[in-house]
Amino acid sequence: MLVTLFTVGIGALMMVLAGFFDSKVKTGSDTRHSRNSPETAALTRGTIRRIHRPRQETAVGTIRAVYEAVVASKLLARVEEVRVKAGQDVKQGEVLVVLENADLKSRIEQALASERAAKSRYDQAELDQGRTDRLRVRGSATQGELDQANTSFKTAKAELERAKRMVEEARILEDYATVRAPISGRVIDKRVNAGDTVNQGQPLVTMYDPSRMQLIATVRESLALRLKVGQELEAKIDTLGYDCHATISEIVPEAQAESRSFQVKVTGPCPPDIYSGMFGRIFIPLEDEEVLVVPEEAIRKVGQLDEVDVIDGSSVSRRSVQLGRTLDEGREVLSGLSEGEKVVLPGEVEIKTRGGRP
Repeated sequence: MLVTLFTVGIGALMMVLAGFFDSKVKTGSDTRHSRNSPETAALTRGTIRRIHRPRQETAVGTIRAVYEAVVASKLLARVEEVRVKAGQDVKQGEVLVVLENADLKSRIEQALASERAAKSRYDQAELDQGRTDRLRVRGSATQGELDQANTSFKTAKAELERAKRMVEEARILEDYATVRAPISGRVIDKRVNAGDTVNQGQPLVTMYDPSRMQLIATVRESLALRLKVGQELEAKIDTLGYDCHATISEIVPEAQAESRSFQVKVTGPCPPDIYSGMFGRIFIPLEDEEVLVVPEEAIRKVGQLDEVDVIDGSSVSRRSVQLGRTLDEGREVLSGLSEGEKVVLPGEVEIKTRGGRP
């Protein structure tokens, strides 16, 4: 008996906690009020309306610069000086990094010495050619000697040209020791310090042009096919709370296999404090949607339920409804009301339901 009583008690307790003995109000159910026509006519009424709203879908992306530059070394050398730091603005041609160039200066001197030697041989070959040519005219030199003199002159001339090119090459290599900014912009990061040894192709400084920024968004296939280059979209940078109109500048014609989406690049006016890598989003327009709305002031909150007073002819009924989003025109109605129905707005006398329940 004790076990049975214990089991029954536990079951009763669970039924009480579950609300088994409480009355339930279903969505859309009515509680009728007896009202005569004059009183009902005096009520302030609101109408359940069906509105058309533009529908949008959001695509998130990342802010990137249109023009980015990774400045790399063209030499194997030691870093003598780094003249920039992260966040610094530089102009095109400004010196960023200076590399050691002692061996390059020595190479220039060697090239200049070779050029001088080649110039001497060229001058001598030119004199020999002129002398042999005059002797040939007088018959004192053979045709073979003249041909040899001409060949020597041409060889000396070619060697002089090669020596000049070697000097130019040495000067160009020396110029590589002074790394300059390829564009005007802002330094993102410096990747070396004074005293480091860098290899050919090793990045030294990363920079971008802050005046031309773009948002690269990932858009799913079905939406990307609706877009075209030159189309204007609404965009937002959440961190700065900045809204703008952006223009599609590029749609990468290749879908990402993992996400089945396309990269869409948009550009537009940017706020002054925008940085590469920040979060942003674009809004892609879709077809308009139909939404049923009820005035916000007509809604009453009773516990977890939303209720409205619906006017039906000469009577008023309390009805539980299911609501959705909060819009500028009112609250979205998911169920419980129909288009054209009238609801009571606040400021009226208290309505008594049957049984005295307010």
